[in-house]
Amino acid sequence: MSFVWIIVAGLAFGLGAVLLVQAGNPGNYGFCAACHLRDVAGALGIHKTPVLQYARPEIMGWVIGAFVMSKTSGEFRPRGGSAPLIRFMLGALMMLGALVFLGCPLRALLRLAGGDLNGVTALAGFLAGIGTGIFFLRNGFSLGRARTISGPVAFTGYLPVVLAAVLAAAVAAGASFLYFSAKGPGSQHAPILVSLIAGLATGAIAMKTRMCLSGGFRDFFLVKDTSLLKIYGLIFVSAAAANLFFGSFKLGFTGQPLAHTMHLWNFLGLYLVGVSATLLGGCPLRQLIMAADGNTDAGICVLGMLAGAGVAHTLNMAASGAGVPLNGQLAVGGGIIVTFAIGWLFREKALAEATA
Repeated sequence: MSFVWIIVAGLAFGLGAVLLVQAGNPGNYGFCAACHLRDVAGALGIHKTPVLQYARPEIMGWVIGAFVMSKTSGEFRPRGGSAPLIRFMLGALMMLGALVFLGCPLRALLRLAGGDLNGVTALAGFLAGIGTGIFFLRNGFSLGRARTISGPVAFTGYLPVVLAAVLAAAVAAGASFLYFSAKGPGSQHAPILVSLIAGLATGAIAMKTRMCLSGGFRDFFLVKDTSLLKIYGLIFVSAAAANLFFGSFKLGFTGQPLAHTMHLWNFLGLYLVGVSATLLGGCPLRQLIMAADGNTDAGICVLGMLAGAGVAHTLNMAASGAGVPLNGQLAVGGGIIVTFAIGWLFREKALAEATA
């Protein structure tokens, strides 16, 4: 990856996130693949939490921008068929872990850049989860290879961008089939056009650079490649500098926006995300970007994330500023056990023995 793209990606996501907050998004919430998808799930009625319902245009922008970049670069290719139900389940578990922490790995970094030290605990858990996932990879874990999809069914590779375009138009028109929060985080957002443009630009950049924090650590540990980690390092530095400039940097654990201080569950929440992301081959942001370039397996994972958001909020598993409810604690514990089982049972050796 060229140094120019590292600079462009780091500044676009770091400065863009802070500017979106200045334009109306909640604090330390400029970009977040998990929480933005959770709000989209609320807008679609997948969950009924009234303060978390807004079809955030950043998500649609990411998908459309990544699709355009993949088409213009010749990388778009409809493909899939690799353990879809397992990917759906891992997507749901990845969302659950993120909602227990209150953020995806990208938002953990952005929270830290805003002075929220809970991000340190969470990122430590994320790193530990990636280490666990790498253990399974080194022991032969595989969900199989995606196959190229051709013929009329190749249209399925275009479904994410079609749905993203329809949803973007619907939120711009204030469509009656969508739910819109009247108060709370869901009511706090940048102007629609600003959010959409930010999503389009960063989605295209994420496609070009293959941004993924779990992938960055995986590549560092396995092949000593630091390209992706350099992007995230610059995201942190540029976002921290912008927060200091705007006076929105607040160092500490308490009193942070959309955060709690139950450190064990911040750690375990992103631990679950780290394991799931490594087994899936990408963090929540990366799954969205891959879905846009024709990867239907990633599309299935995104559907799992939407379903996970619905289950987490319907069954009182998601955290809030008050902390993590008992249901969420139990679900994270159970989710970690499930990911361990998947990681062990889907080793190539185990699969060969099972089919012999």
